[in-house]
This record gives sequence, C-alpha cells and structure tokens, in this order.
Amino acid sequence: MEYRDWEILKVLYQQKNITKTADTLFISQPALTNRLKQIQEEFGVKIINPVRRGIEFTAEGEYLAQNALRVLEHYQSVKETLAEIGKKPAGILRIGASSFFTKYKLGPILKKFQSAYPAVEFHILTGWSSEIVKSLYNQDIHIGFVRGDFQWEGKKQHLFEETMLVASVNKIHLSNLPYESRIEYQTDSHLKNIIGDWWKAHYSEAPSISMEVDDVETCKDMVVNGIGYGILPSEILKDTDNLYKIEITNREGERINRETWMYYNEESLEITSVKAFVDFIEAGNW
Repeated sequence: MEYRDWEILKVLYQQKNITKTADTLFISQPALTNRLKQIQEEFGVKIINPVRRGIEFTAEGEYLAQNALRVLEHYQSVKETLAEIGKKPAGILRIGASSFFTKYKLGPILKKFQSAYPAVEFHILTGWSSEIVKSLYNQDIHIGFVRGDFQWEGKKQHLFEETMLVASVNKIHLSNLPYESRIEYQTDSHLKNIIGDWWKAHYSEAPSISMEVDDVETCKDMVVNGIGYGILPSEILKDTDNLYKIEITNREGERINRETWMYYNEESLEITSVKAFVDFIEAGNW
C-alpha cells in the first residue's frame, strides 16, 4: 500500500462515489478503478459493492477505510515531528576560546545555554587567541572567543573590553617603572605588541624583568605575593582589592583597552545549534 492508496480509501469513504472521488483527487475514473482493483488483490478481499447511487463499503472495506484515517493522521504527525526536530538545535557545537575566557566566562555561558537547549553538546578547544582564529579559518571550530581584534573576514560580535593596568603590592609611580622589578608572562602576540608599543612610547630604557612565568594567572599570583609588578588586563584583577593599580594610556591620554570578540563564519549559521548559540550571545543572555 502506498500513501496515495490510503488517501484514495479515505476520500472514497467520504464521497461514496467513484466519479466524485476521482474529481477530488484529480485522477481519471479508470485510474481510480484500477487502483481499487490492485488494493483488493493485495489484501485478497472485496472492498466495495456498487449500489444504485454510488458504492457501499463491505465490512472489510469499512475496516480498511477506518485504518486509512489513522494511517494518514500518523503520517502527518511523523512529518510534523521531523520538521520540528530539524528546527531544534541539537548535536555537537565546537567552540574555541582563550584560556582566560574559558576559565572565567565560558562555564556559566554554556550552563545557561544548555539549560535552554539540552540536546546540544560541546567540544571545547582552548589556546591562544591567534590559535583560535587559525582554527576558525581551518573550520575546526564553529565559534571562537578571542581577546584582541585580529584580522578576520567572517562575522564577529563585540562582547566587552578591559583596560590594561600596572599592578603591584607596593605603591609605584609610572615614571619609576623601568627601575622596578617586572613579572613577565607568556601571552599571545597581540597583547605582547600592545604592551611593547606602550612601553616604547613612554620609556627609552628596557624593562627590568625579574621573572618570566608561563601564563597571566601565575603572573597575578607573583604580583599578589609582592615579587614585582605586572601589566595585566583588568578582568584578571577583579578580585585583588589589595593591589595598587594604574591604568596605562597612550600619548593622547586615552586608555589602552583589550577587547574580547566572538568570531564565526556566516555559513555556519545554517547549523541550528550554531545559529541558536550566536543569537543567545548577541541577545546578551549570558
């Protein structure tokens, strides 16, 4: 039995007339009669009997007609359910984020998003922002959270910005900075250039670096313990009220900021989970 056969039985049961049924279904009477003959042969029963003003259904025909209604309703329900499944975000969402963003921002974002879209799973890549941008170009990830404004030809959404601060346990003056002990840390080239350009614009001497550490978190710990000063983004210092902090500025007196962005490829929006996540971030729900 094909879908069309169930439809024929349904309409024929409603019309009780071959001519009206053929007209309703836009098929010829011979074609309709032929399909009814094939249905009867398939089940080995007689479905209808001719009467003076049309046809009447046999007991077997009545049974098939009633089931035709149920089959067609179930078919429509399956179609609607499949359509809804296609609209609901599901599957794996691949996200890349800087180490700072992963540690301080990403967890609460994913928790809130997954409560709204529980069928979405996450694969997280953590690294330098430059590595995240490269992964986006290679299409290894769908979404990238990067610190700093990189050259990016796709879509992007500005999230927030931080000021850059000189931080120290002891009160210091910017004019004396070249003679103070500085804690240096590994970071992406974009931030290194920001700090390096600022230093060259204000000092002729090289900084006095007393220690080099692996990451910004370790640098903050060294600064908090009085080992030296650090030049750090403001977000990393939110919980350090005991430190002296000085915003660094350019020669025009404008604060030097570090921005955080969400990058993605526009074609990725065809994936329902990516579209939902981008809409979620852009709406400020996080």
